[in-house]
Amino acid sequence: MSGRLALGCHLSTTGGYAEMGRRALGIGASTFAFFTRNPRGGNAKPLDERDVAELRQLMADNDFGKLVAHAPYTMNLCSAKLETIDFARRAMAGDLERMESLPGNYYNFHPGSHVKQGTDRGIELICEGLNEVLVPGQGTIVLLETMAGKGSEVGQTFEELARIIDGTTHDELLGVCLDTCHVSDAGYDIVSDLEGVLDEFDRVIGLDRLRALHLNDSKNPRGSHKDRHEKIGQGTLGVDCFASIVRHPLLRTLPMVLETPNELDGYAQEIALLRGLAGEDRD
Repeated sequence: MSGRLALGCHLSTTGGYAEMGRRALGIGASTFAFFTRNPRGGNAKPLDERDVAELRQLMADNDFGKLVAHAPYTMNLCSAKLETIDFARRAMAGDLERMESLPGNYYNFHPGSHVKQGTDRGIELICEGLNEVLVPGQGTIVLLETMAGKGSEVGQTFEELARIIDGTTHDELLGVCLDTCHVSDAGYDIVSDLEGVLDEFDRVIGLDRLRALHLNDSKNPRGSHKDRHEKIGQGTLGVDCFASIVRHPLLRTLPMVLETPNELDGYAQEIALLRGLAGEDRD
């Protein structure tokens, strides 16, 4: 990857993998995210290896950053229901096997909701699941996403994420995706004290674990635990916060994925805005 930001957004898998790459190029993106299977269900489309190979070539030819695949929202490794845990483990194992067709990229997931079992039990179950599905030598790093703390979500503090990492045998396969809306809603002040938040992340988890960013403004104030995404510059974080992020020497090298309430044209505008804030032209 060159010195340009690896910026992108979530794209639909409709049309296939290479088509996602072409759509990304069309909006000025140099990475993207996609759901590995139906985000609200459990089905995964059969892989077309020629299609995947075409995407790999397109990425190489156009200096893409790492992709950030996303697990389905229904996947909960720390559910109170055994059948839900079983699905989550099978889905993650299957997704990671499929991701070997795109080696060297990331697989992001929400750690889960403990559903009144308590955070300690939730973390224990998440670690059990990861220890079952992670395979030494796999080509994909699994990313724990920072969460807003809505309901019984696990992962709203850096300490909770660190405990998951510490409890996983093959922790070399784990990293973190920092979601700007989530981390603010969880109470971290990235608007006024981005450096302080990064220092805390480094102390608790280690900045070497920070592998990707979800760039989302928030509809709610810091500490609200609401998880309501907003378009860049139209929420409580504001444009200046994102300018600080895309210019930050430790952050600008990471893949950055937009999850704002937008269609493709809106994402193209946000990507152009962020490139401008970073001192880049779209092209």
